[in-house]
Amino acid sequence: MGGTGEGGQLPGVQETAGRTVPVTRLSEEAVRLFRWVSDRGPCDARTLGATLDLPEQRTAAALARLTELLLVRPLPEDPDLIVAVAPEAAIAALVAPTEAGLRRRLAEIEQLRGELALLTPFYTEAQRRRQGRPPLTEVTDLDTVVGMITDATVHCRHDVRTCHPGGGRSPSLLEQAYIRDRDMLRRGVRMRTLYQHTARYHLPTQEYARRMTGEGAEIRTLSELFGRMIAFDAETVFIPHQGDPDAAIVIHEPSTVAYLCAAFDHAWSLAEPYQPAWTESSAREEVKQAIVRLLAEGMKDEMVARRLGMSLRTCRKHIAEIMEQLGAASRFQAGYLARVQSSGPAPAAPVSGGS
Repeated sequence: MGGTGEGGQLPGVQETAGRTVPVTRLSEEAVRLFRWVSDRGPCDARTLGATLDLPEQRTAAALARLTELLLVRPLPEDPDLIVAVAPEAAIAALVAPTEAGLRRRLAEIEQLRGELALLTPFYTEAQRRRQGRPPLTEVTDLDTVVGMITDATVHCRHDVRTCHPGGGRSPSLLEQAYIRDRDMLRRGVRMRTLYQHTARYHLPTQEYARRMTGEGAEIRTLSELFGRMIAFDAETVFIPHQGDPDAAIVIHEPSTVAYLCAAFDHAWSLAEPYQPAWTESSAREEVKQAIVRLLAEGMKDEMVARRLGMSLRTCRKHIAEIMEQLGAASRFQAGYLARVQSSGPAPAAPVSGGS
């Protein structure tokens, strides 16, 4: 059975001092009666009805409502006569108890909120102890970062995802990584690594890739990557610190880790298996297309080189080849002509004299 409020009270009903008062608007007749009694003083019900030309039944209903709201009352010395009561007095009698009850309830709610809030630190601390680590850690010392990565490699059980934008790494770093990663692979851990296409031209990276794929690692390349990261067992992710090249952010928060791993998996699905530069593949052409696209977006040579993980000299060499192939007089025109060629016939290209 529905429709009742707290304590079985009907909606639109106000309980005051043991009395139940329906919360409805005053009728027009009730307002007219109250005004007349306020102006003329005590009067009996029959005279009121006749004076205001109201039927007896409607007069009785209006007086009952005014009496219920404590706006009129009978005179003690003559109960047949009705006198008006100040609305302020009626408000005090009817509303004040309800307001006091509401204030008590609000005070009880605030007290309950405060008592429950006292338990928050205990729960937070218990969660931290159960997880054994904070959701995010800032590590500002390079040796500590390397040590934490080494420890995560040793304890990795299932898979590791690594994303390395920026071209080839130094031979010393590659040798350290090889020893560390080889042991992990021999424990049966799956290892997937993403490089940019430009890493195919880096001899130390070629040798590292040859040795690692021989141990069972998987390596792919893309023209552009979303950022540097290492993810262990889809539980811990290392990403670079924005303001310190020797620092790192270590992430354990499950939703953030899952998001970063999904970003890696998407890039992995678009990437090509790693092959040395001397092997024919579509990677070289994809790099050129990326250069054209970035030039068309208005990027300078330095920014293009940084985005694609190549030296500025190599980048400008590619740009010169592209401009010669397209017959372009400027970098912007090269981007325009490349887009025209990829989309079919188009009007004549604009001529720009800049470089």
